[in-house]
Amino acid sequence: MADISPRAVIFGCAGPELSEAERAFFADADPVGFILFERNCASPEQVRQLCTDLRASVGRKNTPILIDQEGGRVRRLKPPHWRPAPAARMFADLAKRNPAAGEEAVRLNARLMAAELADLGIDVDCTPVLDLPQDDADPIIGDRAYGTEPAMVARLARAVGEGLVAGGVLPIIKHIPGHGRARADSHKELPRVEVSHAELSAHDFRPFRDLCDLPMAMTAHVVFEAIDAAVPATCSRRLIDTVIRGEIGFDGWLISDDLSMKALSGGFADRARAALDAGCDVVLHCSGDLAEMYSVVSGTRRLDPAGMDRLNRARALIAGPTAAFDNLAAETRLAALLDQ
Repeated sequence: MADISPRAVIFGCAGPELSEAERAFFADADPVGFILFERNCASPEQVRQLCTDLRASVGRKNTPILIDQEGGRVRRLKPPHWRPAPAARMFADLAKRNPAAGEEAVRLNARLMAAELADLGIDVDCTPVLDLPQDDADPIIGDRAYGTEPAMVARLARAVGEGLVAGGVLPIIKHIPGHGRARADSHKELPRVEVSHAELSAHDFRPFRDLCDLPMAMTAHVVFEAIDAAVPATCSRRLIDTVIRGEIGFDGWLISDDLSMKALSGGFADRARAALDAGCDVVLHCSGDLAEMYSVVSGTRRLDPAGMDRLNRARALIAGPTAAFDNLAAETRLAALLDQ
């Protein structure tokens, strides 16, 4: 069994501890990784035990465990046990006033988040957001973005990636190739973007192109009509091949956004199969609903050699020991920077 790749799916779980049904399901399904949400995070001790139990359920100590800990309104770890990390916009505003201070602050903030996550056993953070929100866009991105100017977003997002990796946590850039023009929330319906490929390439794709060397990326459930008017990016072989892998040049581990989102249609097996057939390395299912997970499994397969290689390359970035880090000094410096 050791030579068989895990299944190309990342699953959530229902609560703060695993049920016997979940343990049995995960042992049989053999997902490549797991993702945690606020419902799974009650205290540091409990989260550490849950991470241990999740990895034990599939028999792999190096199983990736993900979380959405962006800061601001998207954070699964909250006070009183965890620091209230600021939203991305706060760093963007600081960077407009003082670019060097903005980069230092966002790197420190990411390093502090990494310290919290690594302490719990979480080794992948679904951040930074590289989307460039437009004035007429749905507010789902909003203050999660590091601004609207591609070069600045790329600089700040790279600092986030560096801070996370320094603390032993892998970043996921999202939502490739860009969610910033979407006039609908893909959690609720399918957004369609109508601008030309040339305009997308010149603006929306630029931060992703600048950070194409980062190890992991999450797709956008958005239709880009100039490239593939039939299906969203997550399920578009044309878009993944020509834009994400080609034009943008991303050769890291490509993860679908959540299969449960209403932007996607059809049954869960069909959604999973479509995303993998399009070129995603792995699909993501977040709800923790066991019946849905059974359906997802029927539409998935084992991680293929290319996907396994990309995952191993990502893991290698955080394989060594992390440098000594003074959390209190970092928090003090971060507060001083944000007060500028």
